[in-house]
Amino acid sequence: MFPSRHRILFAVITVLFFLWGMSNNLTDILVQQFKKSFELTQLTAQLVQTANFLGYFCMAIPAALILRRWGYKTGMIAGLATFGTGMVLFWPAAMSGVYVPFLFALFMVGCGASMLETSCNPFMAQFGPPQTSERRLNWVQSFNPPGTILGVIVGARFIFSGIELKRSQIATMRRAGAYAAYLHSERMRVVPTYIVLGLIALSFAVLLSRMEYPSITSEHENESGDHGTFRALLHYPHLWLAVAANFCNVGAQVSTWSALIPYMKQYTGVSERMAAGYLTATLVAMAAGRFVGTQLMRFISASRLMGIYAILNIALLAYAITNPGMHGAYAIVFSSFFLSIMFPTTFALGVKGLGPNTKLAGSFLVMAVAGGAVFPPVLGWIARQTGSVAHGYVVPLLGYVAVALYGFTAHRFTARDARIHPAS
Repeated sequence: MFPSRHRILFAVITVLFFLWGMSNNLTDILVQQFKKSFELTQLTAQLVQTANFLGYFCMAIPAALILRRWGYKTGMIAGLATFGTGMVLFWPAAMSGVYVPFLFALFMVGCGASMLETSCNPFMAQFGPPQTSERRLNWVQSFNPPGTILGVIVGARFIFSGIELKRSQIATMRRAGAYAAYLHSERMRVVPTYIVLGLIALSFAVLLSRMEYPSITSEHENESGDHGTFRALLHYPHLWLAVAANFCNVGAQVSTWSALIPYMKQYTGVSERMAAGYLTATLVAMAAGRFVGTQLMRFISASRLMGIYAILNIALLAYAITNPGMHGAYAIVFSSFFLSIMFPTTFALGVKGLGPNTKLAGSFLVMAVAGGAVFPPVLGWIARQTGSVAHGYVVPLLGYVAVALYGFTAHRFTARDARIHPAS
């Protein structure tokens, strides 16, 4: 399943999955932090997710063109440089005291993450025997959840202050002229974490610039041969089904996580830091699900297992919607175990057998991550209209319905496309 050569490179790129995992779930912390420090509604606070995942959408195709012209190495280095720069921009954004500069910084972080995902996922899928691509990508993606776990722990510890003012206290501070200073201090709490992560990302860019990359022969890497075309992708229905499924999967995943803290605040009365602990538990469940799922794929086809997992998630979210409270929160947490394999499995199935078209195909699968920009605001809008965060969870539930349909039909379209268009 793993490459026998270039083991150090394999290990370093695996660490990148850990790194951007830290960033991805820090946004769930930011939703609650900015809601407080900028006095936002649930809908406008969810623009944190929109800005981040809009960067994924906008940068995926440019990233693919960079890969096609200069290769995986340049794509990863450029991604890390953009990713790190966006994080460093949190400092001037905090000093400005305005919400929009933060959204721009998050957009830059999303652009960098898009370049990294467009580079790293197809590279790892092909960095070894093709018959084990789904297992290999699930394995390296297993290092993403530990990063997200650490990100949430760091965010809860260093971003959340633990100060949750009541309305009477806010009124008192306003009269004393101290409330604006309090909001500024809350905004500044995000800066140290993002500066450190940004410097780490820039350091990894320098490290990768000094490493040697292998050729990916199935894509004619470093040759003058065919590097794929956008037109050729129109002949692969299995790719476009994977893109649609990925849009729904990521949208469901991001909205499931980003609304967990507001859900618990509304129905359980726990503190922000306690709710963040449950968010950490979702990531532990996801990490366990990836490792277990990778092993189960030795006995059950990857697509069928994903379909089964999606059905279980539909049941869990239906319970959380109809039974808001601690037991509903437990159901949301446990759903992360089953969403664990969905992204890497969908990605590996989508690029399977595309040969020189893999880089370009990967860009569309990464663009589909824009589901994370669309689903959370819709959930927030429903929550605002109904006064119930639980009702908003119908949005990710519908996303898992789409994933289930894809999981049980994907193998037919992949096999059909492989017969009609054998990989070159």
